[in-house]
Amino acid sequence: MKTLTRRELMCRLAECASVAALAGCRTGKVEEETVVRTPIWGNPRIRGLFPILSTPFLESGEVDFDTLASEARFVDFCECSGMIWPQSSDSCDFLTKEEKKRGMRVLSEALKGRASSLCLGVQGRDTKEMLEFAELAETLRPMCIISRPPDNGKTEDDLRAYYHALASVFSRPVIIQTSGGSGYKGPAPSVNLLVELATEYPKIFGYVKEESVTRENGKITETVDQRIALEVAKKPSIKRVFSAQGGRSWLYQARQLGTEGLITERVAYADLLARIWQLLESHDSTGATDAAFAGFLLMLNLENNLPGGTNGLRGYHLYVMQMRGVFRNLLSRKALPTGKPDASVLTDVSLTEDQKAEVISRFRTLQPFLKI
Repeated sequence: MKTLTRRELMCRLAECASVAALAGCRTGKVEEETVVRTPIWGNPRIRGLFPILSTPFLESGEVDFDTLASEARFVDFCECSGMIWPQSSDSCDFLTKEEKKRGMRVLSEALKGRASSLCLGVQGRDTKEMLEFAELAETLRPMCIISRPPDNGKTEDDLRAYYHALASVFSRPVIIQTSGGSGYKGPAPSVNLLVELATEYPKIFGYVKEESVTRENGKITETVDQRIALEVAKKPSIKRVFSAQGGRSWLYQARQLGTEGLITERVAYADLLARIWQLLESHDSTGATDAAFAGFLLMLNLENNLPGGTNGLRGYHLYVMQMRGVFRNLLSRKALPTGKPDASVLTDVSLTEDQKAEVISRFRTLQPFLKI
């Protein structure tokens, strides 16, 4: 067999490409499509799918840190860009400070050497509490952190001071979640404030999880989609805008408004959502993206019928996690009237056999897009 020189090899490849192109012309098929891609601003790893981890519990009521680590490895196996914890109500509201700190350390260790990035949730009732977690996060050196407005924030100046304080102790990218906690009464950070912070701290801010509306005198003046459009228009100051709200509007917001990823509590469907992201990135034109997203919405539609489903980390979504071999049980913490983590009780999801059968039936439709 004759050994080809590099020049001869390149000529052969060019000839093959020409023949393929001519064949496409003869059959009337377009074999190659020129895709104009939007420049990627900021850290290229902070885009794509970032599911929020669900907090697992033991029968004793304690946090199951071993399963939390396994969950992180599951998300990494699903080829997600990254993952977030602690962030949602099941961790922000029902865990003690020490449980949160231990979980942050456990996840940092579990994800060493893995492809998926760790994003730690750093927020507090006030600036002082937020800084306590931010200082720990700085020592753990995650790819990024995420922080929602402080629970005691009442004005935009309160939010401005809070994020300035955060920038004083953390040196890597920060995703700003525009909505506050369940008891938050203050305003969403305005698009102008997001741009202001991104301009003043270009290496830190400019990453946004958008799920809020703008209100003036009690009336909505900007919807979530309108805010997303305004933020995307502010690139490159605003580097990344993530869809949220359970992912229900993700496809529209990604294809028509320009979001570059999803942050969601629906970790049970991590591989499905990662596949949707891959299809979006490849500009799929086969209909696979729509089919996969339809399957996702089919699972979410069960929230209208099954217990606890409106919280994307609990309810029947826990059954999906158990069914997939990630979780050991369906236990959750539920707050007592005091609202303190040490005043919570352990609850179990109770599904009938018919309800389980419906979950299984719908989950089967996702199989073409799942890794396991």
